[in-house]
Amino acid sequence: MTAPRLAIHDRMVELADITRCRLLVALERQELTVGELALALQLPQSTVSRHLRILADQSWVSSRAEGASRWYRRNPTLDPAMLTLWELVRGAMTDTPAAVQDAARIDAVLASRRAVTQAFFATASADWDALRTEMFGARADLTAAFALLSPDLVVGDLGCGTGALSAALAPHVHHVHAVDASPAMLASARTRLAAFPNVQVDEGALEALPLDDGVLDVAVLMLVLHHVSDPVRALREVHRVLRPGGRVLIGDMRPHTHERYRERMGHVWLGFDDHTLHDWLHAAGFVHPRYVPLPVDPDASGPALFSGTAVAMPRPIMVLS
Repeated sequence: MTAPRLAIHDRMVELADITRCRLLVALERQELTVGELALALQLPQSTVSRHLRILADQSWVSSRAEGASRWYRRNPTLDPAMLTLWELVRGAMTDTPAAVQDAARIDAVLASRRAVTQAFFATASADWDALRTEMFGARADLTAAFALLSPDLVVGDLGCGTGALSAALAPHVHHVHAVDASPAMLASARTRLAAFPNVQVDEGALEALPLDDGVLDVAVLMLVLHHVSDPVRALREVHRVLRPGGRVLIGDMRPHTHERYRERMGHVWLGFDDHTLHDWLHAAGFVHPRYVPLPVDPDASGPALFSGTAVAMPRPIMVLS
């Protein structure tokens, strides 16, 4: 029993100074820097730093460095004796004039933080998209959104091209089957995807995929269906490699009139409308088709795009009589 009493006594000494108690009250509400604490408590920074050092040495506060600043907060993992003592001290301080004034000035400090942020966006809103693209890339938001996918998914990137989509998917899913019919495209894909052990790259046509039945949870056909002579046959093959209840995602062009794409890039179809795609998906064994026109990128020179999804129904069991 002697040791705990001595420990509590030591803790009482640490909290005997009103400045240290004010600091703890402030840091329980919000993480703050030394400068912000000095402003809120109307104390010299040297005084704040000295008391913070004492509190940090005794584990009352924790801190982290970020850039040139150090941010402090009340230690969220106080031991039971410290927590019991602190609750008593805090209860005695909550309504004191000093604590009330400190709280008001902390609110002003936080409002000042928000004002700086609002001032930036007030002047940068017109250029924000360009600035964000310059700093983080054109569609960092969509890349981050892949984290919404289940980490257990097995995905087929069918018509993977040079592997850009497979590389974006790989960190977020269990396995990616990257398939393409072009040896030249696959050479680039293998180079790009070599760093991902959960990606398998194979050569194969969309109408004859090198995959077993029901191995995929999701099949993605990104800008590939317009190269296929018989889309229904291809979609039936996609249905074969999907598990029952698996989903297909088709990204492709809406109907357009760019005839030159046929000779220049080997396009068989000049885009697809929703009725055509729905009919093909139903014929291939899919249900719940959805066709969503995508926003037009003002910097893009090609046709407008759509995304289409559908669910693979189980194949009917043939009973021989």
